[in-house]
Amino acid sequence: MSTFGKHFRVTTYGESHGRSVGCIVDGCPPGLQLTEADIQPQMTRRRPGQSALTTPRDEKDRVEIQSGTENGIALGSPIALRVLNEDQRPKDYGGGGGNIDMFPRPSHADWTYLEKYGVKSSSGGGRSSARETIGRVAAGAIAEKYLKDVYGVEIIAYTNSVGPIELFPPTREHPSPSTNPAFLDFLNNVSREEVDSFLPVRCPNTKVSKEMSDLIADFRDREDSIGGTVTCVIRNCPSGLGEPCFDKLEAELGHAMMSIPATKGFEIGSGFGGTRIPGSIHNDAWIKAPAVPPGETKPGVRTPKLTTKTNHSGGIQGGISNGAHIYFNVAFKPPATIGQAQQTTGYDGTEGTLAAKGRHDPCVIPRAVPIVESMAALTVMDALLAQLARDGARERLQATGAVKSGMMADTNGHA
Repeated sequence: MSTFGKHFRVTTYGESHGRSVGCIVDGCPPGLQLTEADIQPQMTRRRPGQSALTTPRDEKDRVEIQSGTENGIALGSPIALRVLNEDQRPKDYGGGGGNIDMFPRPSHADWTYLEKYGVKSSSGGGRSSARETIGRVAAGAIAEKYLKDVYGVEIIAYTNSVGPIELFPPTREHPSPSTNPAFLDFLNNVSREEVDSFLPVRCPNTKVSKEMSDLIADFRDREDSIGGTVTCVIRNCPSGLGEPCFDKLEAELGHAMMSIPATKGFEIGSGFGGTRIPGSIHNDAWIKAPAVPPGETKPGVRTPKLTTKTNHSGGIQGGISNGAHIYFNVAFKPPATIGQAQQTTGYDGTEGTLAAKGRHDPCVIPRAVPIVESMAALTVMDALLAQLARDGARERLQATGAVKSGMMADTNGHA
């Protein structure tokens, strides 16, 4: 369906070459200060036409709040967000004298949408297009603002690899980045500003960024495409989030990330490389958490007594956040639309050649960075609201004296 979340619910709408795209957000906490200026930065980071390494489609992606706020304050009612499509070219996808309307494009959703619905959008990818993610990014900016303002949560994603070029490649000594001190230190300090200072690739390393940029340009010039991975870290995530057994936090993050167009893989914490590490090393031992300086605690925010010495788990154990950094990788395939002519088969079963005319990215990774951040924000926000409801019910029991002292944790996570 087109709705994500149970408590912070986001429904996206719109097709790639329709009049507009956007979303409706239901469940935003009332009283949040919110204007278009809070949302637009992420929209601008996602928009096409940012450089010669992205699609030349020229969209400013200006977001408009249609409902749910008044005088810059969220009312608690549904928030409608709209972005007009200003540079759509449906003729590039059929009816323009070409053959694209006769053939399902290789690795696109043309055929599968037709099989599912009996009808499909005649232009672009319709709902399967990455343009659908505009609504996700707009909604994610709202969730991120609440998480940042109230809990100090920081969500930063960056380009980790393009093709065979990696920022932190696995080695014999470090088959997983979770054992690499340089990677862990990087997660502690990387900022969104630093990532964006390495445009157009968004890989915060001068040498590696240049190699990635040259590689993408080479595929672009050959009218081909290439994939890669995005790494994301969530810092200061409250502990206790996640709903075992089937809605574990990493399962919800995996669901969120794999719903993004062009994704083909998800790994969290030590990931697949962790299978090469013995349990005696992989186990995250518990240690006493550093004391929070006076004045830095926030009302209602958990301050657990314990943390972990290492973080191979990626901040989640038993499906529940433990307060450590949550980090994960998302793999994106090469964009399906390429300029090269491809041998394929038409809707009527006749073999032929398809030459795509639509504008496209030779690599989606740089523009996928804010999409990954937004889906992470939506996931954490939804899990947080579920936990706040549980905490509130528990606190009412404690307030009435219905629970014996010492049997439950207090609001600061202390037993």
